[in-house]
This record gives sequence, C-alpha cells and structure tokens, in this order.
Amino acid sequence: MAFLVVVVSVVVAIHLYLWHRLVRATTRPGKVRTGLTFAMAGLFLLVLGTFGGMRLESLSWLSWPGYAWVGIMFYLLVFLLLLEVPRAVAGLIMRRRVAPVPAVKELASVGGAPDSRPAAPAPVDDLLSRRLFLGRATAAVAGASALGTVGYGVTVALGDPVIEPVKVTLPGLDSRLGGLRFAVVSDIHLGPLTGRAHTERIVRMINGLEADVVAIVGDLVDGSVESLGALARPLRGLESRYGSYFVTGNHEYYTANGPEEWIEELGELGVRSLRNERVEIRHQGAVLDLAGVNDVNGTATGDGPDFAAALGGRAEGRTTVLLAHQPVQAVEAARHGVDLQLSGHTHGGQMVPFNLVVPLQQPVVSGLGTVDGVQVYVTRGAGFWGPPIRVGAPPEITMLELR
Repeated sequence: MAFLVVVVSVVVAIHLYLWHRLVRATTRPGKVRTGLTFAMAGLFLLVLGTFGGMRLESLSWLSWPGYAWVGIMFYLLVFLLLLEVPRAVAGLIMRRRVAPVPAVKELASVGGAPDSRPAAPAPVDDLLSRRLFLGRATAAVAGASALGTVGYGVTVALGDPVIEPVKVTLPGLDSRLGGLRFAVVSDIHLGPLTGRAHTERIVRMINGLEADVVAIVGDLVDGSVESLGALARPLRGLESRYGSYFVTGNHEYYTANGPEEWIEELGELGVRSLRNERVEIRHQGAVLDLAGVNDVNGTATGDGPDFAAALGGRAEGRTTVLLAHQPVQAVEAARHGVDLQLSGHTHGGQMVPFNLVVPLQQPVVSGLGTVDGVQVYVTRGAGFWGPPIRVGAPPEITMLELR
C-alpha cells in the first residue's frame, strides 16, 4: 500500500507540473484552458488505469495508449526540467525590458486640445503577453523534443535486437573449453504489447548464431500461459549444441499463477529451467558447470535463490558459469567461487536517463563488469517493459565466447 501511495503521488506531481507548464503557462483563462485541463486529467486517469490493469488481462487494451503516454509524459518532464533555467533567464530579461509607461498628459502642449495619440500599452499587459509567448515557445520546444525522442525510441524498441559479440577470458578455464559460445538473451517480456513475431524474430536470430548453449536469464513473460502461451511457442524452435536453459526473473513472480506454470510450459517447449541447480556441459572432453538460481523475488513465497543447492559440492577446479537474473546476485555468487555470472534485469536503463539511476540498485548496468572478483555480463535484454521505447539502450542478444 505504501508503494502504491508513492507511485500515485509521483504521477499526480508530474501531471500537475505538466499542467502548469503546458496548460496554465500557454493559455489565458477560458474554454481552451478548461478543455486542456480536462484532457490532462484524462491522461492522468489513463496512467492509473494502465498501471492498475497490468495484472488484469481484461484491461490489456489500455496498454498501447497508456504506455505511449507514459513515455511521452516522461520525456516531456525531462525536457521541461532542462528548459527551466533558460526559461527563467529569458523571463528575467523580459521583465527588465518592459519600460514603465510615462504619465499621460490630458492636454496637448500647444493649443490646449486633447492629445489624440493612442495610449501606450500597460506594462502589465505587455509582460503577460511576453510570458504567454515564452510559455508557448517552451512548450513547443519540449513537445517537439519529447515526441521526436519517443518516436525514435519506439522504432528502436520494436526493431531487431543488436547482436553483441563478447569474449570473456576466465583464468583457469580448461583450454578445451576455449571457444565455447553462449547465446544470452533476457527480458523478452512477452505481453500485450508484443506479438508472436517478436518471439519468432528472437529465435531466428539466436539460431543464426549457432551457439553451443542458449541462456534465457529471466523476465520472459508478463502474463499467464493461458493468455501468452501462443507467443512463447516459437521457443520450441531454439537450436543449440548443448541445449537451452532458463532461470526465473522477477516478472515471472508477478503473474497470477506464479512461475510454476511457465516452468512446465517451457519444459514442453524444450527449454530446461535451472531451479537452484546445475548441469554439466561436456565439450571436447572437458566439463563446465552451468548453474542457475531463482530470482530474489521468489523469496517471499519460499521460492528464492539457493546458492548452496546450486553450487555446493562441485568438482574442485571446474569452471562454473551461473545464470542469475539480477546482477546484484553476484555478491552471493562470489562467496561460492563462481567464475562468470550471466544476468539481465536492468534493460541497460531502457530510457535515458534511467541508466543513471540503475546503479543505485544494481552493481552493473550493462556489459561486462566485476563484482567482488566475479565477472558479470549483463545483457540489455531483447524486449522492453512498460513504454515500448528504448533510448540509449537498444535491445540485445549476446554472443558470448569463453577464452
């Protein structure tokens, strides 16, 4: 409940600020301002309906208009805040340029006839006109910038993922395992804004990599098997030498029936879930331990990560690669001697400047990093969550090769 109150309060504050800058500062009192005020109130209710309907599949029709406005709303906020300083400076200059009106003479200087020249405009009216012009100019710049950014972000989010080739050197790796290749994908987020073609494209691109192992590191779905099962079926076509593996992400625990139904569904599609367990990958006479742990969000229901179960009792000196949805799980992985962790969750920030906020929660935003001596590769994910927008963090499928 506390989290809900915070979210609603933030949404209210943003819409009040947008109303102040986009409506009050650009219009005079009257029908236009009243109409725009009602429109802003309607957009606020649309956001609440979209967020409230995330778990109600009957309200999935709100997703496109709702999340589209969320993206536009966010970038309007960003650009308007960036324009606050230049706007304040321009307003100060305008106030200084408004000259006081000289005293009006009732009689002309010659002949005593009344002066017929038009009176100079009142300084207050002049200042209000200039403020209105400044408000409209600011709104126009912010609006054009926000719409342009969102338009670009939509094309990136809905376009083909980038193939990121990555080579990771692991000290102590058996030379026979050198060249072992992992196709890593995360955060596909099958849901009301994606279609079957989204999954088919990802499968096609992964198969084109001819990987030895396919690793799906969480947040595959945003709904039930009943509603999204058809979207996941193309996963049956995944091809790799040693199999396809999956670990749960936080969103698997947000579904009405929990992750169990998806674990079963993926098993029927030929994707093995690693539930706090590990398997041996045998390659060219050598063995690598591939382990997987549940996401931390499963802890509340007794289905959280169990590193001891997944990593205990390993053969000494054997290289271990861990699949764990959240990069922060590497802190615990380091205590168990993991060599490499593959993660997702962050989306690389998905929409700049969120990439500057992610480090407050996660030790690696995207790419290859090190956490307590463990190398961690964080993929930006192949899908999106919320607004179908990616700015500064294009969708990704990783081709990771061990050295």
